[in-house]
Amino acid sequence: MTVTESPSSSERAVPTRRVRFDRADTALPRHFVGDDLVMSHVVAVLSATFPNGEDFFVRSVRHYRSEIDDPELRVLVRGFSAQESIHGREHRAFNERLAELGYPTRLIDRFVERALRLAERTLPASFSLAVTSALEHYTATLAETLLRSEEARAMLDTGEARDLLLWHALEEYEHKAVAFDVFQTVSGSHRIRVGVMNVVTAGFIGGAVGMTALSLLTDRSARNPRRLARSVAQLRRSPFIAAPVRHKIRDYNRRDFHPNDHHDPGLLAHWRTELFGSTGTLVERLEPTG
Repeated sequence: MTVTESPSSSERAVPTRRVRFDRADTALPRHFVGDDLVMSHVVAVLSATFPNGEDFFVRSVRHYRSEIDDPELRVLVRGFSAQESIHGREHRAFNERLAELGYPTRLIDRFVERALRLAERTLPASFSLAVTSALEHYTATLAETLLRSEEARAMLDTGEARDLLLWHALEEYEHKAVAFDVFQTVSGSHRIRVGVMNVVTAGFIGGAVGMTALSLLTDRSARNPRRLARSVAQLRRSPFIAAPVRHKIRDYNRRDFHPNDHHDPGLLAHWRTELFGSTGTLVERLEPTG
């Protein structure tokens, strides 16, 4: 059940986990998301956008460090920046594996880098921050879906992809409010927040569809009309585009919205323990400290 009261300070914490995945001896199947054609390309496309997207998020938030007086928010910004930087590093490595399988991740990576650099040169810094806040709401909502839905997790039957995406989802859920809180601190304009979100929604959906179509054109399996049609039909039933997910995305445009409106302490505690507790499945992925 989603809880709406404010999270405690421990729940708001954004810890730095220096995770590194060793993929040297791991075989990654061509269609690594449950052998599903379209979803494998969708996830590959999203992964290809992450490294430069995460870098852009960090730059847009850190631009306002000197204007943040709240000491707790300053600490959260440092945690946000560290988490996003490590996400970018690990997705770059994963994207190279995908490129070796034939996915156009390098092409998408270059396109995203140029598009975001152009946006930074032409948009006010407050708009770049609003873009970050809007996209963080998308990633946090998709992350919550993965963490909450057994059906969504069942699609990830490949260990490498499953581990990477569950770790990423947990940390997106942990820092879901940071960029929003920085935007509210330095701007707080409802008109800018909603206007940018509407543009981001069109760009996110259009870009995802276009890049997935491009990716599918590189795959011989997509030339099988029966398999393609079956996969498209399955996509329409995906938990990631179900009505509750769409409602949460639209909730961002409420004047009194805050990301923690959808906070669930039980969900957060479960996955922190499941992945990084004393016997967590990803503890061995943590780099030694000190």
